[in-house]
Amino acid sequence: MRHLSFKTQSANEKIVKRDWHVVDATNQTLGRMTSKIASTLRGKNKTYYTPHFDCGDYVIVINSAKVKLTGNKLEDKEYQTYSMYPGGQKIETAKEMISRRPNLMIERAVKGMLPKNRLGRAMYKKLFVYDGADHPHKAQNPQEMK
Repeated sequence: MRHLSFKTQSANEKIVKRDWHVVDATNQTLGRMTSKIASTLRGKNKTYYTPHFDCGDYVIVINSAKVKLTGNKLEDKEYQTYSMYPGGQKIETAKEMISRRPNLMIERAVKGMLPKNRLGRAMYKKLFVYDGADHPHKAQNPQEMK
């Protein structure tokens, strides 16, 4: 009688199938939405998830300006940048950032949840954020992600 092999299959380019998902950020909580997006970019929703291989999907976020923050975060949450020059520190509240660059808030939240190495940078390139309802990826037939 032969013994069956139950080897764990590691993901590679032949196995991985990348899908396209679209997320509508209208009235979605920032942290909850971005954690699901980061999980999808990593590929954690796949059965063949492998930590050392990029097996995630592409994610398109539309209506980024209509994202919701709970509590007093709109006034209290601060985003800090520093140019490495004396006096080069700039602090901006979440309210100012939504009015100036609404895409950046979602991009920074997702980037902070991805690995901090070349694999994380490859995963981050599969995120597309748009402040309007239109996107140029209609040819990929993205599925609605809830």
